[in-house]
Amino acid sequence: MGKAGKSLKPLYEGSEWTFEDVQRVYDAIAEVGYGELGLDIYTNQIEVITAEQMLDAYASIGLPLMYRHWSFGKRFAREELLYRKGVQALAYELVINSNPSVCYIMEENTMTMQALVLAHAAFGHNHFFKNNYLFQQWTDADTVLDYMAYAKRFIADCEERHGLDAVETVLDAAHALMRNGVSRYAPSRTQRAKDVKAKARKRREYEEATFNDLWRTVPGETQKGRRKKRDAEMLDRAALGIPEENLLLFLERYAPKLEDWQRELIRIVRNTAQYFYPQRQTKVMNEGCATFVHYEIMNRLYDKGQITEGAMLEFLHMHSAVIAQPGFEERRFSGLNPYALGFAMMRDIQQICEKPTAEDKEWFPEIAGTADPLETLRSAWSDFRDESFILQYLSPRLIRNLRMFSISDDTDDPFMFVTAIHKEDGYIAIRDKLARQYDLAHQDPDIQVTDANLKGNRRLVLTHRARDGQLLEKEECNRTLRHVAQLWGYRVRLIEVDVETDRSLNEYDALPMP
Repeated sequence: MGKAGKSLKPLYEGSEWTFEDVQRVYDAIAEVGYGELGLDIYTNQIEVITAEQMLDAYASIGLPLMYRHWSFGKRFAREELLYRKGVQALAYELVINSNPSVCYIMEENTMTMQALVLAHAAFGHNHFFKNNYLFQQWTDADTVLDYMAYAKRFIADCEERHGLDAVETVLDAAHALMRNGVSRYAPSRTQRAKDVKAKARKRREYEEATFNDLWRTVPGETQKGRRKKRDAEMLDRAALGIPEENLLLFLERYAPKLEDWQRELIRIVRNTAQYFYPQRQTKVMNEGCATFVHYEIMNRLYDKGQITEGAMLEFLHMHSAVIAQPGFEERRFSGLNPYALGFAMMRDIQQICEKPTAEDKEWFPEIAGTADPLETLRSAWSDFRDESFILQYLSPRLIRNLRMFSISDDTDDPFMFVTAIHKEDGYIAIRDKLARQYDLAHQDPDIQVTDANLKGNRRLVLTHRARDGQLLEKEECNRTLRHVAQLWGYRVRLIEVDVETDRSLNEYDALPMP
């Protein structure tokens, strides 16, 4: 609807806001989000916080009810200093993947900023959280807030019982291993719960069927001997599930010296790492979805006359800052802005669906000219992660617009070479290489537990399968390995091997601190 079609009066005037203004704007945004964009969201819980509370939320990795740890205080002090000095600004919003979805808005925001935040977070991010398959597979939005409340209480109780130093020693080590504390293949949550209940029921039935008190009087193998034999059978490599890529899970289950409360601390950190695993794989899509949603909603409100021209200019200024992409030759360049790339791809898909070129029809015959971009986008938001989304939808036009190219940077070669430019095979190569940068299998080091001697010297062996000659940084590796040894309780060895040749490259050893 163009400017001539405006029929409604503005929702607010000026920059000041009241709770009534926020409610009125939220209702108008919801009408567009539900009725025109077809969004499906969790119930929203809007909370107004101060800048200091926003900094505190940053410091505790964006979760409410977070347990205490010294690293959060350190991060808070750093973020606060940078904010007060004007070196960096605060994020406009913070939203929690939970049901209800908790959306924080700052009291310092202008009314236009509040409208932008509500459209971006309360509807854009919220829809993505609820519908993307990774979040459905890995997170339980209905219970995450209750679990974090439990974690906070449990850790506080452990600090009272065992002392702050003992608790922080375990948490320090577990935090250092969070990237190696996720399972990448998720079984169905419903099936997993059924399996646990079924196994427990069968175990009880077997114990009841085989119980006979007369066995105590029969001479032969002692109960202690039977337990040792059973333990020996359980602790072979097959029973331990070796190789195991989830290092925190292995330590939680099998570290010889850990007490039950220490294992629970590791489990809390591991579950927190697993909660953020989908977010690490969908940064471009998540931010692109939220940015596209807020752009569509704010423009549609303006077209209806519900936002003034002054407010629209303020919005466009903030929106432009969000999607700004510095050139690679600029000093402030630090890689691709996920907001910029995600939003550009969403808008490009919209154009392919509505006004396709001959090139679009050749590259995207399934969606070109369908005239239903919102259905295409909702499907993409549900079924893809960053890597697969880029492989599927990054177009030659966008590669040209963003001036992308590919280079070869071989450490054995004194020169860098441009290997892919703007032609058909170049578009394919650029798309493949960019997608690979968002694949966590290539970003994170492939470290697995490959041996664990629980009968003799108790040594734990880890193997890093190095790809493309990318080895671990020596100092960082030694520091992290000491954390592993601290949890394991005995000597830990890490071996780096080349994936292609299986040749051993480096070896590291660590002992627990006395």
